[in-house]
This record gives sequence, structure tokens and C-alpha cells, in this order.
Amino acid sequence: MAKKLYVGGLPYSVSESQLNSLFSQAGTVSSAIIISDKYSGQSKGFGFVEFQNDAEADKAIEMFNGKDFEGRKIVVNEARPMEERRPGGFSGGRDRRPGGFDNRGRSDFRRGGRR
Repeated sequence: MAKKLYVGGLPYSVSESQLNSLFSQAGTVSSAIIISDKYSGQSKGFGFVEFQNDAEADKAIEMFNGKDFEGRKIVVNEARPMEERRPGGFSGGRDRRPGGFDNRGRSDFRRGGRR
């Protein structure tokens, strides 16, 4: 069964072929992708590598987690499923209305001592 690994802390200059080449030292790589910003195309510094079997994936975690790769210490662990995003963005799901007040009439201006 295939196993997907998360690889974080990658240098922004690393290509998918370099990532594939590095991880192929641990076994047969099914895919290697680097996540990039959808607007700029710039790497976000992390990616995913998928192995054909669990033993090779476990070997890759052991070989590369915490190791230096092109001057950066990378993090390698088993990928988790993407969590569902809640509506509301960064406001924690609360309803924010225009004018700096939430749905209970409280002001958004808490830093200046005004409540």
C-alpha cells in the first residue's frame, strides 16, 4: 500500500526532481511534489513524497527527518489528511460585520484601551 510523507523546511530553490532524487535513496518514489503559492508560483517550502510501500516510507522518515538538505534542516513525517476549513477565515468563525463590531456589538478596537 502507498504511503505519503510530508516534507517540511525545504529550501525554496529545490525542484521536484531534486526531491524525488533525494528520497529515491530510501526506495521507489511514486510521486514527489512541492507546494507553491497559487499566485506567485514561489515554493512554500514544503512538499509531499509518496512511496509504493510502507517499509520504504518508514525508512525515508528514519533516513531524512532532522537531516540537513542544502543548508536547511528538513522535517519528514507521515502526511495527515487535510483538515476541513471552517468558514470565516481568520476570525475563528465569528461573524464580523463592517465597522469593526462583531455580532454582539462589541468593538474590534481592544488594543487601545477602548472597550
